Amino acid sequence: MSEPTGIGRRVFLAFAGAAAAAAMGGGAWYGYRAVMSQPVKRVIFAGELDRLRHTDLDALSQAIQAAPPASVTLASVREAAKRVPWVREATVRRRFPDAVEITFEAHQAVARWNDHQLLNRHGEAFTAADASDLPSLRGPEGSGAAMLAEHAALVKTLAPLGALRELRLSARGAWQALLASGMVLELGRSDMNARAQRFVAAWPQASAHVAETRYADLRYPNGFALRSNAPKENNKK
Repeated sequence: MSEPTGIGRRVFLAFAGAAAAAAMGGGAWYGYRAVMSQPVKRVIFAGELDRLRHTDLDALSQAIQAAPPASVTLASVREAAKRVPWVREATVRRRFPDAVEITFEAHQAVARWNDHQLLNRHGEAFTAADASDLPSLRGPEGSGAAMLAEHAALVKTLAPLGALRELRLSARGAWQALLASGMVLELGRSDMNARAQRFVAAWPQASAHVAETRYADLRYPNGFALRSNAPKENNKK
């Protein structure tokens, strides 16, 4: 039988190359399936582990190793890892021949959020226990990032009056600040920092004439009102 020449030879080589690639691809696929079907005997943890409790990681490791091999996919392990307290994100890969490696990104708590949650530095709410001294923010769902930005500005502006203990945002968009001294500042819906700056500048003189001030309404265009206690309802903008 004569060797193929010209166009016939090129077709033959192309066909042979495609067949070889298909065989290699098939072999790689079956190799991948073989690795993924092996029982997980080791779970390796990496990344930001300081915030994570050893007991939670031990429980995760035991659950992965006890699960049927067919159910241990990269996606299922990632979802299980993301349910661990303080975990913001997790990436997973198989390590030949019998290990899974999980790399964690942990939440960094910067504030308390409403009654039972925390906020991370991205303004995302999450649930975890934290005994550290964090500022308190209260606002509608999804407003965490905006409140963090406003809080950072107001902390600096209000520093001459003391620490900003809590910042509140109502469902109607009205802002309110609570100082460590117990004083409440009504900031309105706009120009909050500018109003706070005017109040701080005037406070040394005003405080000399007003005793036991517990409430300051800064929503007036050319001034502010002081009271010894907060009114039940005030609708100024």
